[in-house]
Amino acid sequence: MHILVLQHAAAEHPGILRNFLKEDGHTWDAVELDEGEPLPSIEGYDALWVMGGPMDVWQEDEHPWLKDEKAFIRDAVEVRGMPFLGLCLGHQLLAEALGGSVGVSVTPEIGVLDVQLTEAGATGVFFDGLPETFDCLQWHSAEIKTLPPGAQVLATSPDCAVQAMKWGTRAYSTQFHVELEADTVQNWAEIPEYADALERAMGKGAVDQFDKACAARMDAFNNMAERLYINWLQATSRTQ
Repeated sequence: MHILVLQHAAAEHPGILRNFLKEDGHTWDAVELDEGEPLPSIEGYDALWVMGGPMDVWQEDEHPWLKDEKAFIRDAVEVRGMPFLGLCLGHQLLAEALGGSVGVSVTPEIGVLDVQLTEAGATGVFFDGLPETFDCLQWHSAEIKTLPPGAQVLATSPDCAVQAMKWGTRAYSTQFHVELEADTVQNWAEIPEYADALERAMGKGAVDQFDKACAARMDAFNNMAERLYINWLQATSRTQ
């Protein structure tokens, strides 16, 4: 499989998922949209991954490429039926591209927090092998407000109704992050928007506190990432 990865910050790459792709012999190309790199032709790619980023989906005046990115996602997912994986901003972009809406969170989620599977999530392929409630890294101040027509909610939390989503048979996305590595928190904390949000949510010294909380769970986080990666491959390989 040859995967196109859309990135919105150099530090927000596929993380630990890169290891799994390499082990399985898959290849991938990254396009850094925030640095002005153009969207390529989708021809020749077998799947589309869209990563997180510090901008919001509605900031098209500040980031004009967002409009083209949404159209690109819509073409890949809705028209071509390509396998899709979206994380955080990528999750929100999928919703908007397919006719849903995204807005400011009433309660931003930043920290290691619990997520609960819905009935659809607990009985489907994407979360197979995961417990019905699990903790994960959250770092977002926006969320899906209206689902795209035909979408299913696979996971939820008290402060964010749509924590994971499925559209059609081959598009999956999560609001939470699964791609963590040992240096992820420190790297993301160098992004001013993330650092500000983290400090507002957790107070002074939040970076080290957050880093330690994630380090204590890193093995579990990485195991979850591998499980979801395997499940995504299985789910998106199906044609029905």
